Order: sequence, then C-alpha cells, then structure tokens
Amino acid sequence: MMEHIGWLSLVPPVVALTLVIITRKVFISLGIAILLGAFIAYDGLMQAIAGIFQTVISFFVSFETLDQPSFAGFVESMTENGISINDWELYIMLFLVFLGIVASLITFSGGGQAFSHWAEKRITTRKGSLFLPFVLGLVIFIDDYFNALTVGNTSRPLTDRYRVSRAKLSYIVDSTSAPICVIAPMSSWGAYIIGIFASIFAANQIIEFSPLQAFIYTIPINFYALIALIFIVLVIVFNIDVGAMKQHEDRAKKENQLTDPAKGEVPGSLSEDLTMAHGRVSQLFIPILVLVVATVGMMLYTGAQGASHDGVDVTVLTVMEYTDIGLSLLIGSAIGLVVTMGMTLMARPNKSDFGKAVMAGIQSMLPAIGILVLAWTTIEMIGLLGTGNYLASLIDQSIHPGFLPVLLFLVAAFSGLATGTSWGTFGMLLPIAAQIAVVVEPTMLIPMLAAVLAGSIFGDHISPISDTTILSAAGSGAHHMDHVITQLPYAILTAVLATIAFFILGFLGAVIAWIVVGILLTITVFILQRVSKKETAAS
Repeated sequence: MMEHIGWLSLVPPVVALTLVIITRKVFISLGIAILLGAFIAYDGLMQAIAGIFQTVISFFVSFETLDQPSFAGFVESMTENGISINDWELYIMLFLVFLGIVASLITFSGGGQAFSHWAEKRITTRKGSLFLPFVLGLVIFIDDYFNALTVGNTSRPLTDRYRVSRAKLSYIVDSTSAPICVIAPMSSWGAYIIGIFASIFAANQIIEFSPLQAFIYTIPINFYALIALIFIVLVIVFNIDVGAMKQHEDRAKKENQLTDPAKGEVPGSLSEDLTMAHGRVSQLFIPILVLVVATVGMMLYTGAQGASHDGVDVTVLTVMEYTDIGLSLLIGSAIGLVVTMGMTLMARPNKSDFGKAVMAGIQSMLPAIGILVLAWTTIEMIGLLGTGNYLASLIDQSIHPGFLPVLLFLVAAFSGLATGTSWGTFGMLLPIAAQIAVVVEPTMLIPMLAAVLAGSIFGDHISPISDTTILSAAGSGAHHMDHVITQLPYAILTAVLATIAFFILGFLGAVIAWIVVGILLTITVFILQRVSKKETAAS
C-alpha cells in the first residue's frame, strides 16, 4: 500500500461519487475513478492498465499479484506460481447468477403469483405488504448479502400487487439488512466484529469485558442502525414519501408503473406472458426454504470445520466466526437452484419458455455483477492509495473525549461512503478508536466502538459503490441509481439524528441521548407528514 500521499488518496472516491450523483451513469463514473486511482497508484499508462487488468482477473482466480504490474509479469507470475479459483468474489458472482435464475423460475412457474394471491387474503392492506420485507429482513439476519437478495425476491410479488414502487421496496430491504446484521451477534457481521474486538482487546490488554460483552454493549448505542429500523416502521405507518421517493410512489399508485418508464425495464424482467398458469405457493416457499436451510446449514458446517481445524472450541459464536460465507452462499444457492429447476420441470413447462426464464434470471443479475466488479476494482484502488488510513489519521487524540464518539461517527461515515465497504471501515477504524480510548479516556471505549459501527453503516447506505446497495436494488428489481437517490433523504435524516445522539452520548450519556432522539424523531415525522401532504395536494 502507498504511504503519505495524503489528500490525493481522496481524489478517486470523490470523483466517483460526484460523477455518479451528477450523471447517474455508474459504469462510466466508476470507470473514470478506477483510471484515476490507477494513474496515481502506478507509474505510467501501461502499468496502470496492467494494474487494473490484474485486479479484475483476481476476482475470478487467485494468484500472486505484482506490486509493479505488467502484462508480461502477470503471465509469468501465473505460469510459475500457478492459479486457483477465487473463493470469494467469484463465488459471490455465481451466487448472484444462481439466485437470479431461482427468482426468475419462481416467477415463471407461477409461484410468485400464487404467493401474491395467498398473501392478499392474509395481508389485506398496502401497509401490510410493506411490513412483509421489513419483518423478513429482521428474521433473515444471518448475512446481509443473503438478506438483501432473498427478502427482495420473496416480497416482490406481494408489493407489486399493491403497487409499491421498487424504489420503496429496495429502501426497506437495504435499511433493514445491514442494520439488523450489525446488531445481531449470531450474524456473519457479528462474528466478524467480535473477531476484530478480540484482536483489539488482546493487543491493548483490555480485560474489563469479553469481546462478546463489548459487542452486546454497543447494541443499545448503535444509534444509526436502531434509528434506521425505527424510522422504517414510522415511514410505513405514516406513509412518509418525500423527494424522489414520492415521485416513484405516486407513479406506482396512479399508473401502476413500478419503475421509472424513462429508464426502460430492469434487465432480466420476465414478461407476464411467459408465466405459467395454475402456479402453487409451494413453488415459492419450498425453493426459498431449501435455499435458507441449505445456506445456513453450510454456514454452520464450514464454521464448525474451521473452528475444529484451528483447535478452537465449537460454539455458536466460533462457528459464525470461522464460517466460509462465500462457499456457503454458493452451495446453498446451487442446492436451491437444483430444487427450483426440478419443481419447475415437474410442471411440464414449454421448453423454449423455460430457457427464456433461465436466461432472464441470468440477465437480471448481469448489471449488478458488472457494477460489483467495478466497485470492487474501485475499492482495490482506494486500498492501494491508503484512503481509509488517511481518513483515520484525521482524528486528533488531543480532542476533548466527549467529542470523540460523534467525530468517529462522521469519519467512519465518510470512510464508508468513499470506500463503499462497512467491513473495510470496521477493520481500519475500530483498532484506532480503541487505541485512542485506551490512551485518552478508557470509559469512552464502548461509545467510540459503537460510533464506528454506526458511521460505517451510514456511509455504506449512501454509497453508490456499496455492494449491499447494489444487491438491495438487484434483489428488489429496482434500477440501481433510483435506489441510491430515493434512499438518500431517509438515510441522511437518520444520520442527522444519530449525529446528535452521539454528541449527547459523549457528554450526558445514553439515556438522555435516546430521550432527545425520541423527541426529535416525533418532530421529524410530524414535519415530514405535513410536507408529504402538501406535495400530494400540489400534485
């Protein structure tokens, strides 16, 4: 990683974010940011191009990468040292393809339509249909990738029937998945964070509490995650639609256009003419159930195997810490795909239509995979430039301890926004937060750790290059940038409340912070309701 380039390391992410917001052309914006990052990180045009090529290839196969890349050196490295299958990015891309086919076949078989008919007898209001993805998001807390794609695809048949815009659905999915995962000890996120805490506590000789206890203590003061979940409930109950979200919702309610018609169909959308008649609810529930059971089962199996291999006691927490997420998602989705194909073929579909449904499922995930590859490449370039370390260095240990939680929240938020990764921000800032707390004020350790977790989630939520943002849109059948723009006001409002809460936490404690948040949240909802009603009356 490069050292001491300072503010220059911010250029690629800032350019990417600016261009995405101005042009709403994700591929072009990220492409320009990647080129800028490569030119800064490497010497000369050819080395920059070779560096980008090396990075992209590394998402498919693993090999010994070069610090000074060249095409000749790249080939030599692969020839001499060999290659192996990439067991993270490639597995995630295959998981997306398999899940896309599963979702398409469920729709093709009539399972989604049957579920919609079944659910409308039990969920009889539009608000009820909006609560479905929220409740499912709380239940499927095991992993954010799995949550975002499964919840969106499962909820879509019902929300479509009640004319809920795909932008609204993707907001609910995105603002439930990461916030619930970051406060669930038994999730992949919880295991990852607890693992970081363990390393931090050992390095700093912190013995007042265990890593698990520390994680649990951060939950009630992870203001952004908790406020985001509360805010979703209020948005649904009081029908709060503001800004671009209101345009999408009005279009869906009045014209039954669930996405922006000016942008065309979301890639991979299956024509209703291809949907088989007489579908059954089991054609939706059984594939999803198999998918969930197989994936969770694989997580438990790989986690137990990993813990045993390292001589660690096999407990629920160690299993989640050692689980192989990529392999579990791949095998779980493959099993789900086999079951879905089998059930669909048993209904004796037209072979040509079956093939079209499979292709539609693949096509539905290609934009998400394309954006993910560009986002991962951008993140690699940002890592080379040391953007995260530079942002972390901005925290001055001479600042009054009371200000540290709110400052860490803001730095983590910008880092999550710029790098597009919550986990990367956790890894960079949690150790720094702990070191500052140990030196400056040990009693502020838990609030500072909570501030990093909360800020990282906020930055991730508003970042166009965040993988969870991309996958929430894909799973909900929404255009990526429509999701980013419509979610922005809700995420910013939540972050403003969280910022105030962390400021109060540093000086007056958690109880006062929550009281103030409760009052401000009530006022915010009241104002937003009035704004929403005025916009409705004006239209």
